[in-house]
Amino acid sequence: MRRTVTPAVVLAVFGLLVGGLFRYAFDESDEASVANYLRSALEGAVISLIVWATHLYLVARGGWLRRQPLIVELVARSVILAVVVAISAVVLEIVLYGHGLEAKWVRDTFLKIIGVGLLMSVPITMIYELVRMIGGRTLLSVVLGRYRRPGREERVLLFLDLVGSTSLAEAMGEVRVQELLTRFFFDIDEPIVAHGGEVHAYVGDEVIVTWPADTGQPSRRYLDCVFAIEDRLAKRADHYRKEFGVVPAFRAGMHAGPVVIGECGDSRRQIAYFGDTVNVTARLQAHCKEAGRPLLISGELLRLLPSDPDFAIEPLGSTQLRGRAASIDIFAVARRASS
Repeated sequence: MRRTVTPAVVLAVFGLLVGGLFRYAFDESDEASVANYLRSALEGAVISLIVWATHLYLVARGGWLRRQPLIVELVARSVILAVVVAISAVVLEIVLYGHGLEAKWVRDTFLKIIGVGLLMSVPITMIYELVRMIGGRTLLSVVLGRYRRPGREERVLLFLDLVGSTSLAEAMGEVRVQELLTRFFFDIDEPIVAHGGEVHAYVGDEVIVTWPADTGQPSRRYLDCVFAIEDRLAKRADHYRKEFGVVPAFRAGMHAGPVVIGECGDSRRQIAYFGDTVNVTARLQAHCKEAGRPLLISGELLRLLPSDPDFAIEPLGSTQLRGRAASIDIFAVARRASS
């Protein structure tokens, strides 16, 4: 909810400002009344919200568009938004000013509205694509230089990978498996974002997800995220069988603790995570196969979870993970069957 409401509020305020500035820049001095400025500001806010609603529709229903080359997607999205702006401007002109379309307005103001709409849609679309490609928090951190110097933060990490990707590659071919992975990563993104997680990286057949650790108050959102991914894949099972002949399954490891976060690289900047917490999470995920369980968590993560009857938590004892000298308390987690 917050993912859509916050941008809507920001864009509405932005639209108010653009609407007022538009009247100041283009209208004649004899039209500079308070009422006209209010109408223009309202028109800018409404158009901004309509454009945002169109954008959300294209995200939700425009899978065909997102499968096109990026340049095609950007051009098509800009054209669609320009058409939406044009229709909205015509309707609002009639509603707000209470008269039909005047020739002067169509000849001068209307074309300027379309031009401003197109001009503003390009940077907004590009910013959205940047957020989609590298993540909103990561983009903001890079812009603010937050991690120019490495810092230490408490984080929850999830390492989740596709089961049997090697055997699938042998049976299906590497290109088809990559198509399966692309669809898999696309489908699980929604539950990740819905539960406050952020994709840190895709590594082969594995995705790394992170949350700031809620050390002050227990939260079940970490486990809820994993089970929401499971539900999402179950819901899409028929689609996967039809297109790929197999329904993807995953193994996941979760751990919490201090992580050193820093900005790396020059030509391509990236936020990198370092430290024992990262290594333990990777080892936990790898240990799932040996333990025969799809989800393993550490004792450190368990301490961040509320006591909840929905989860069946089975202690597997203190285990020395591969490549690590110190042992760690490991727990298998599953959902209890609903009665």
